[in-house]
Amino acid sequence: MQTRYRWRNSANPLLTRSRTTWDTRDRAVFPSIRSELGGLSVSYSGLAEGLAYTLEFTELRREDGQETAKRSSSEVTGRDLSAPGRLPDTDIVIVGTSAARARGLPTAASLVMPMRVHFVVDIDGDSEAMRRRISKREREQHNRNMREHNWSWSIVRDPVWFDDFYDRHYRPTMHRRHGERERTETKETSYECLFRTGCLFALSQDGERIGGALCHWDRHSRVLTLRLLGVRDGSQEHFASGAFKAIYHFLIGWAADHGVRRLDFQGTEPFLSKGTYQWKRRFGTRVILPPNHFGEKRLWLQVPRDTPAVRDFLVANPLLAEPEGGGLEAVYFHDSARPARLDYSSKSPGVERVRHIDLDMFLASATSHTPS
Repeated sequence: MQTRYRWRNSANPLLTRSRTTWDTRDRAVFPSIRSELGGLSVSYSGLAEGLAYTLEFTELRREDGQETAKRSSSEVTGRDLSAPGRLPDTDIVIVGTSAARARGLPTAASLVMPMRVHFVVDIDGDSEAMRRRISKREREQHNRNMREHNWSWSIVRDPVWFDDFYDRHYRPTMHRRHGERERTETKETSYECLFRTGCLFALSQDGERIGGALCHWDRHSRVLTLRLLGVRDGSQEHFASGAFKAIYHFLIGWAADHGVRRLDFQGTEPFLSKGTYQWKRRFGTRVILPPNHFGEKRLWLQVPRDTPAVRDFLVANPLLAEPEGGGLEAVYFHDSARPARLDYSSKSPGVERVRHIDLDMFLASATSHTPS
């Protein structure tokens, strides 16, 4: 159990590189899925994690509430991923592979993107100093909520609370937020690999526990990583009251007061239109590549066809990309009829620059259709 947990989550560079090499080898077999929805076809081929993290995101952004994606499935090898002509013929093609292999794919009408990014708080001040780095709007809202609700925060080592937290807080919250798309850690692994050596917190209101967080604690690096969190029964009232977000505020204050060097809020897909991206950046976070194996993996996104639906999707979903020299940049697409979606802010430490891309230039090599 410990070995499997470290295989998925370890930040040891030797392990992350070894896993990436194994995961993306030529003879490995990968899913290749074609998804048709909203007048736009998107394919994802490669690392299986990308089905949940990447393809499903594109489907959520194409859904109109009336229809679901029509998927067709096949399989490809690692060698096939290096030959785009062997992949499904779709409007947008996405490949999940290693950073090195992604950089070796064609550059026309394409970008290399991180598979995921993490949001971290570098703890280099006391709790008050760290709270001042949270966005003013978020901080003021939390202060108002604190005045209205009698919240308190504590670390709890009682296994009985672990059972209650996992069954009545974490799992219901994940189901409420993600439904059938939920991705959860098993109870056995959570107990052995997180609770026994990590930190389990409780958020209480008027003395009653209504939420909590289970974190991994690395004593050597002094990094506290938020792994599981939830509110009582996943109830909407605890989201509306600000209790769910209060967990993040309390974690920052606790970390500053207890010798934590870095607080890792984990991450999300590399799209600025993702709600998680927008609200996690408000906590004074810095955007980084994940310290685990995802830090060694990338997405290659290519657009073979120029259609109105393609342009609508690209403009509606600005993203993070990795330019040739490394680092992270925010990419906003636009054309004469579609202004860049600057309302999806990229302002965060770790995002080194902003690039605006004219779709007429970006799609010059794509099969041309008259845009509307």
